[in-house]
Amino acid sequence: MEPVTLTTDRLILRTVGPHDTQAVYKAAQDPGIQRWTTVPSPYLPEHASGFTEQLVPDGWAQGSMFTFGVFLPDGELAGMLSLTLRSLGVAEVGFWATAEHRGRGYVTEATLTACRWIFTEVGVDRVEWRAEVGNHPSRAVAERAGFTIEGTLRSAVNNKGVRRDCWVGSLLPSDLGLPSTAPYLPARN
Repeated sequence: MEPVTLTTDRLILRTVGPHDTQAVYKAAQDPGIQRWTTVPSPYLPEHASGFTEQLVPDGWAQGSMFTFGVFLPDGELAGMLSLTLRSLGVAEVGFWATAEHRGRGYVTEATLTACRWIFTEVGVDRVEWRAEVGNHPSRAVAERAGFTIEGTLRSAVNNKGVRRDCWVGSLLPSDLGLPSTAPYLPARN
């Protein structure tokens, strides 16, 4: 799949490439990003170049991971968001915000925009969000974006060689007023 660019009133979501390597490297020096995400720690320049020059373009080319840099109109990097296909009709969202742009709603806005796109253009019927238990800022973004928090999974994430419990939530097309590609029959209580 060819990369796409998505826009909102405040943001430009576009793929990242070699020209963004320095901005990604600088942002990933933040201890919060290194603590709560699976980026390597310490985060070295070669990690950033591998991300922007190989991982991101390969994900788009294979149609397996759709990574968007979250940019302000002036071109400043405000965050990163990826939608990774996990199984038939299911994607997982992951995101981070740069330290200086947290708390402004940019990642929530980007998440909603990217989820609308994957529901309507890729045919995904469920987007899952997972975060290590204790990552309250990530959970707040997911909840503001309309994700239903479904529970806690034991030993479900591996972060830098340590298995940890995680929260899991989901967003369905119907949560955004969109149709699904397949019928959905919820369980009755």
